[in-house]
Formats: sequence, C-alpha cells, structure tokens
Amino acid sequence: MSLGPLLSAPPPIPWHAFAAFAALAIGGAQLALPKGTMRHRALGYTWVALMLVIAISSFWIQQIRLIGPFSPIHLLSILVLVTVPLAVWHARNHRVAKHRKVMISLYFFALIGAGVFTLLPGRIMHAVVFGQ
Repeated sequence: MSLGPLLSAPPPIPWHAFAAFAALAIGGAQLALPKGTMRHRALGYTWVALMLVIAISSFWIQQIRLIGPFSPIHLLSILVLVTVPLAVWHARNHRVAKHRKVMISLYFFALIGAGVFTLLPGRIMHAVVFGQ
C-alpha cells in the first residue's frame, strides 16, 4: 500500500479521497457512538461538510467519460447534494427515524458503495491499495 499514486494525482482527486477517508471514519464513529449528544451534532456537521466536499469535488474528476465529461457516478453526486441537506432538515425538525434512514443510506451506499468502485483495476485507489 502506497499513497504515492494518490498524492501525485491532479487536484481535486487527493482532496476528494482524503475527504472520503475522513467521512468514512467519522461516519463509522457516528454509527457507533451515542446519538443526540453535542458530540454527535458536531461530528454530524463535520460529516455533512465532508460529504458536500466529496460530492462537489467529484464534478472535476472526469477520468470516466460516458455522458460528455461526466459519468453515471456524477448522478450519485447530485443525489448526495440533495439528500444531505434533506437529512439535516429531518434532524432539525426532530424526524429522527427519517434522519437515521437517510444518513445510514448515504454512509453505506454513497460512501462505502461508491468507494468499492474506486478499487477496480485501472483506478488510482486500486494502485494505492494493491500497488501498480
């Protein structure tokens, strides 16, 4: 395992990846730690900011071009840009069950699910994890 391929990648790929690593860790902590605390709220807003950074930065990552400069993964970015604020809105309006469902779905599908695809051969994260 070597961060070399990631660190030598053009911006915003490293920012995107490091934001995803941080969101993965914070999201995991959020799932395990008690809910409704100030720590949960602070980590939650940090996670939300990271998810927005990940989604927005993805529009400048265009190695896979299927629809003009974009790929189907960019549809996921649009979904994240819509659902993250919606999840915050649910929390602020005390709709805990809906907030929980959206946040868990985002964590597992938008973060982990999309992350798995970065491990495919030919992708930068494949080179980071498995070598060149």
